[in-house]
Amino acid sequence: MNGIDKERRSVQVAIVGGGIMGTAVARELSKYKLDILLVEAEPEVGWGTTKANSGIVHAGFHEEPGTLKAKYCLPGNQMYPQLCEELNVCFKQNGIMLVARNEEEMETVLAYYERGKERGVNVKLLSKEEVFAQEPNLDPGIVGALYAPEGGSVMPFELAAALMENAIVNGAQLLVDNPVINAWSEGEKKYLETPTTIIEADIVINAAGLFSDDLARMFGDDYFSIHPRKGEEYLFDLSLHGLVTSTIFPVPGKLSKGILVIPTAAGNLMMGPTGDNIETKEDLGTSYDGFERIFEGARSLVPSLDPRKIIAQFAGVRAASDRADFIVEFSPSVPGLLHLSGIESPGLTAAPAIAVDVPRMLEEAGYKLEPKENFQPRREGVVRFNELSRKEQDEVVKQDPRYGRIICRCESITEGEIVDAIHRGARTLDGIKFRARAGAGRCQGGFCQPFIMQILSRELGIPMSQVTKSGQGSEQIMFEAKELFEDEVLS
Repeated sequence: MNGIDKERRSVQVAIVGGGIMGTAVARELSKYKLDILLVEAEPEVGWGTTKANSGIVHAGFHEEPGTLKAKYCLPGNQMYPQLCEELNVCFKQNGIMLVARNEEEMETVLAYYERGKERGVNVKLLSKEEVFAQEPNLDPGIVGALYAPEGGSVMPFELAAALMENAIVNGAQLLVDNPVINAWSEGEKKYLETPTTIIEADIVINAAGLFSDDLARMFGDDYFSIHPRKGEEYLFDLSLHGLVTSTIFPVPGKLSKGILVIPTAAGNLMMGPTGDNIETKEDLGTSYDGFERIFEGARSLVPSLDPRKIIAQFAGVRAASDRADFIVEFSPSVPGLLHLSGIESPGLTAAPAIAVDVPRMLEEAGYKLEPKENFQPRREGVVRFNELSRKEQDEVVKQDPRYGRIICRCESITEGEIVDAIHRGARTLDGIKFRARAGAGRCQGGFCQPFIMQILSRELGIPMSQVTKSGQGSEQIMFEAKELFEDEVLS
């Protein structure tokens, strides 16, 4: 397809990147009378760094003073309870515990405690006895800790999807499966070219994560660079639920906050991540060396962790900038190009606060924003069937019998929940897994995948051979040997 044949679209604001940063900005700007288009390379939002991060909502005591990370982390943390309540996203404010394994580390913990108090973070120091009264399964050698009760955990891909869904309800548009392959400016206008579309915009917001420096260079902007840093993570099954209740941090290292033990918002425990500088942005491989480092670090915090309970491993790549800080600023050479780059840890926490700052930055740059009178902040509720009482379940099933049919046995996810996820935007097996957790349990989809494929085929009106795991090229079957009927699969 050449440029002449491509669809042409003109918008006021084009956001490049559908991770937690881009979707948060899309929702925030949808509060104003703006024509907004978010452009995402993947088949669905939240599939880059967002889907593979630890899901921690940081408390705000870790970040170096004077950095943008410090500026945005605490206000972002404070926004999470209301934001997740409005969007009907699971947020568990389970607290963060920074533990010391000797008196030298305790001095470092004390320094973080003082830093937290100066910033207004709710922090407290715990003696050894207080630590074990709260977390009895930690290593006996731990001598004390800092505890921040307002730290928490969220499912980051679920939040990104919810942010985008709400933005769309409020008028924003979404273009997926369209990586930006070229970009340029002509006067006050900026242009983005994708495989299918040429987009003209007054404002381009660069939230392209790992590839934000590539997008900047397309515009002739070459004043920052992204250096990928990989983090491997390992997920345990639900049998370890409750082994620890807080997110357990060691004293941080130079490249990362260390190997953590993380109770996820979904109820699993997770351990990781590593923090390895890598050459290739697309390197998502895990390794035995990574596992050994993670397991050794996690066992030094929680000795009873059992490797036989691991059900999944994955890696994410963080967009570390050459400044070792967030980049939140307009391009010095391209008017109307706003960079939101280098959004690594604590980017998930900070993203809502950065997004709130974007309208202010646009207005200070001379763009007039008019608030909507009818902005709808609430997302229609998601039914989480296994969290309902028996009476509530009976009522839901009466209204829609599909909620009475369990598809994913590991996670007790119903056909109704899967159909709802599809109607909210899921188009792939991974999209269903991320939104509804079908396929996220012990068997990792070994039992339920054929059923989910059948539902996707039916709801999307496509043959089974076109159902993919994660977009084009990940089809699960090459051809249909015979016609499949719904009652064969879903009976």
